[in-house]
Amino acid sequence: MKKLLIALLMLPLSVSAQSSYISEPATKTDSIIYSLGYEIQSLRETLQTRDRYKLYPTTNTYNSLLLDTKTGRIEQVQWSQNRDNEGSFSINSTDLSYAGYTAGSFELYPTPNMFQFILIDKVNGRKWHVQWGLKSSEMWIRQIY
Repeated sequence: MKKLLIALLMLPLSVSAQSSYISEPATKTDSIIYSLGYEIQSLRETLQTRDRYKLYPTTNTYNSLLLDTKTGRIEQVQWSQNRDNEGSFSINSTDLSYAGYTAGSFELYPTPNMFQFILIDKVNGRKWHVQWGLKSSEMWIRQIY
């Protein structure tokens, strides 16, 4: 069943609401195919948004990094017992993705330095050096060539 589902998801979606050559299903078979097209499209949309955001702990108790695994955007998230000390700060607000990227395209990897991570584009291998910090001047990202 799992293999059939994967095979269906990999097929080009030729039957959809936007299809120009199918307006109304003419037969029962056409109706089933038409409905299946909607189901496949819905499943694709669900899979593209699943696990889009991932929270990475740092060795600092109060700070974590939130990665948008589709775009490569990163925020530092700080929590505290004191509400005035909580918040999130953008480390990278630039969309690093290309057309066709889905959730899971980017991943963060910690380094031995507690303030630094490596961001990897899992689709084509691009990489960035990421640093979080306690001051905005200490937060940055730069591509590794």
